[in-house]
Amino acid sequence: MKLAIAATLAASAAAFAPASKTASTSAIKAFEGELGAQPPLGFYDPLGLLDGVGQDRFNRLRSVELKHGRISMLAILGHIVTTAGLRLPGDIDYAGTSFASIPTGLKALDAVPKAGIIQIIAFVGFLELFVMKDVTGEAEFVGDFRNGALDFGWDTFSEEAKLSKRAIELNNGRAAQMGILALMVHEMLPSHDAYVINAIAGAPVDF
Repeated sequence: MKLAIAATLAASAAAFAPASKTASTSAIKAFEGELGAQPPLGFYDPLGLLDGVGQDRFNRLRSVELKHGRISMLAILGHIVTTAGLRLPGDIDYAGTSFASIPTGLKALDAVPKAGIIQIIAFVGFLELFVMKDVTGEAEFVGDFRNGALDFGWDTFSEEAKLSKRAIELNNGRAAQMGILALMVHEMLPSHDAYVINAIAGAPVDF
């Protein structure tokens, strides 16, 4: 686990390395108007992943970014909710392991029965292969997985409002990716306190 977190940290550090002076000007011109290229960074591609690529490749990377952001937002929410002590009632298996006995954060991976881990992986795989994708071909933009079934009033918004909400989701997802990474790293520090910043600020969280 420590090795995995170290590798993730290395990748994140590389993402925030100073931009190379050889970054393609054509890439900047091609994608600087895309959603997410906004102040204060503007178009930001320090690793040059978009150098010489077309719109299809950009759309693929944007799809991955959105998906990781959505997962990370759910992860942050789950971390906060379980840290607050909220659990499902009853047992997680027939052996009598209660949901209430499952700890928060990375320690939960060791406490959840193996069958439970397998079920989680299978469920996520099912969503990835059959649900969280443009099944019907009706997507208005990359990451639109409504598939003609879910709307929540989206079609009533103006184009400006839609663009704003998509930008908000993208930025919240980016922040959540860094947030859940920070919580994982803090759990592995000697204090094992995911909310160590709260403790430093004088408002410790019982983790």
